[in-house]
Amino acid sequence: MKNKNAHINFGIIGSGSWATALAKILTDNKNKINWWLRSDTNIDNFKTRRHNPQYLRSAFFDTALINFSTSAEEVINQSDVVIIAVPSAYAESTLIGLSKNIFSGKKIVSAIKGFLPKGNLLLNEFLKNEFDVELKDYFTVLGPCHAEEVASEKLSYLTFSGIDEGMTEEISYHFKTPYLNPLQNTDIYGVQYAAILKNIYAIGSGIAHGLDYGDNFLSVLIANSADEMAGFLRKAGSRNVEVGSIEHTSKSKDEKKQTNYAASVYLGDLLVTCYSLYSRNRTFGNMIGKGYSVKSAQLEMNMVAEGYNASKCIHIINQKIKAEMPIAESVYKILWNGLAADEGFEEIEGVLV
Repeated sequence: MKNKNAHINFGIIGSGSWATALAKILTDNKNKINWWLRSDTNIDNFKTRRHNPQYLRSAFFDTALINFSTSAEEVINQSDVVIIAVPSAYAESTLIGLSKNIFSGKKIVSAIKGFLPKGNLLLNEFLKNEFDVELKDYFTVLGPCHAEEVASEKLSYLTFSGIDEGMTEEISYHFKTPYLNPLQNTDIYGVQYAAILKNIYAIGSGIAHGLDYGDNFLSVLIANSADEMAGFLRKAGSRNVEVGSIEHTSKSKDEKKQTNYAASVYLGDLLVTCYSLYSRNRTFGNMIGKGYSVKSAQLEMNMVAEGYNASKCIHIINQKIKAEMPIAESVYKILWNGLAADEGFEEIEGVLV
């Protein structure tokens, strides 16, 4: 076990709502951070107003704890742990021009819930290919945790995953606040796939709502989506899929409970993303169900719905994995092949159990 009281220089690459939420958690714990924002104007406005002028404006910061920079390279060089929290569609363009050895000696924490669409890659796969980052130096922070609820300090849970369990716990310790409980596991690939899949199913949930299906149908749709997700994770090699096999009664309060698919980072994140009005993927799907084109919905939202690109990436990846995924496949056909939403859901109705 590493020293949880050790000082860590955190850097954040990203300036959207989720990056802002993570910055709030760290600075509320009096951690000094290096933070990459895209423009000097945003930085000046942030320093003046003490909040992000574009996202989570109700979250105020002690700016004395923040070293702002428009240079991603500067932020990375000044940090021990680098949190990457840009939308997956923009991750490659943000990182690709950096020096090939810039991540040497660094720990990388992914807060990305999507594939890098150019090569259908998880962030760790891209970092290995481009910067030779080893999996032991790569961690994820995922789970059912809307940025808006972090801003209002409503109790949330985040799961940190890494194969270096000591460092995973050390990093997560710096995020523990009265409103945020950090958890840990070692399932790096499983949690990333689950975070991607739940966005696809949330779009499906939104489409169903837009088509005026009721709560009864949505509960069946989401239950079947959970089963479909578990089947994909099992075929993809996740070790935490089995539910109901863990005996809790013998655990002392100091023993860790083994994680499984019913844990917050898997099923919990699926549920909140499918049901919550904060969910941008559900909102995007709702617009598609009401008749918006994909392009019109994207322009109207002015935010990235990660499940849109993810649906195509999973369609391609599943050609190799070969999991049974009729719900995700129907969502893909609605978004990418021009299948009418009502016709797609007629297909889905026929596979629900």
